[in-house]
Amino acid sequence: MKIDGGCHCGFIAYEGEADPATAAICHCTDCQKLSGSAFRTVLPVSSDTFRMSGEPTIYVKTGESGNKRQQAFCPRCGSPIFSASPDDGPKVYMIRAGTIRQRDQFVPKVQFWCRSKQGWINDLSGAREVEKQS
Repeated sequence: MKIDGGCHCGFIAYEGEADPATAAICHCTDCQKLSGSAFRTVLPVSSDTFRMSGEPTIYVKTGESGNKRQQAFCPRCGSPIFSASPDDGPKVYMIRAGTIRQRDQFVPKVQFWCRSKQGWINDLSGAREVEKQS
């Protein structure tokens, strides 16, 4: 399916092809820190179809495995856009689901790094729901 999206301020825009069945959640502590949330939702997009306008800032992190990953974000508003291998050549961009315009169509099918998952994540039934902030 064709997707498009971008950062909060509009400096970064992208498009590509993604398979809704590949949507995933990552609970690793790096994703928690880099997203500022309890987990990160991602959607893989091949470099064959990924096109982007605007130049993101790249931060390269080293994971627990020793593998390096580019973390791309908007240099103006800070929106996280994707992660990818820092190597040249074909790659898979792990697009941050919150930046995808069609994000409501991607239901995660797998969760990774569940050993770091926050204990409260599966039971939010007791949390008060408010339609919007005033």
